[in-house]
Amino acid sequence: MPFPHAPRARTGPRRRSLLAVAPTALLAAGCSAGSRDVGPAAGSPSPPASERARARAARDSRELAERYDAVIAAHAGLAQRLGPLRENAVRHAKAFESLGTAAGSASPESPVPAGAGPSASAPVPSASSPVPVPAKEKDALSGLAAAEREIADRRLEALLDAPAELARLLASVAAAGAAHVFVLTEG
Repeated sequence: MPFPHAPRARTGPRRRSLLAVAPTALLAAGCSAGSRDVGPAAGSPSPPASERARARAARDSRELAERYDAVIAAHAGLAQRLGPLRENAVRHAKAFESLGTAAGSASPESPVPAGAGPSASAPVPSASSPVPVPAKEKDALSGLAAAEREIADRRLEALLDAPAELARLLASVAAAGAAHVFVLTEG
């Protein structure tokens, strides 16, 4: 025996109203999308924004390497502890820079010098003024940890709008920065 149909209360918009509103919504979306640069695929961030994020991440890594250099110069006893962290910062800068050249865009920033590879101990030349270093080792380490934390947070925010490859690199380098903070504060 079949059950009688129970009357259903309608929730939400009706099909006719959706069909009437859809062309207007598409027209409005089309008009507002023209003000932005359209990327290679629909829904992807504009290349200039991703390029700015990539260049910023490379610059942050180079500046972080400069901070490590300044602390190592001021506190020679920390050289063995900070050397690997500094080398990671240099590698991160190179990774961000090579990501830009691999994507076919020239890096607006100057590349890390050829001698500043992972095994090099030469400092990265600074275009800006030298970073002040606290007199106490503990304060110098706290300053480095704060810089690492700030940059890692900035990278986590930037990865939300970044294309897939850049987002993966930003996430990986932000995780390394968090590990650096742990080494600097607990190690």
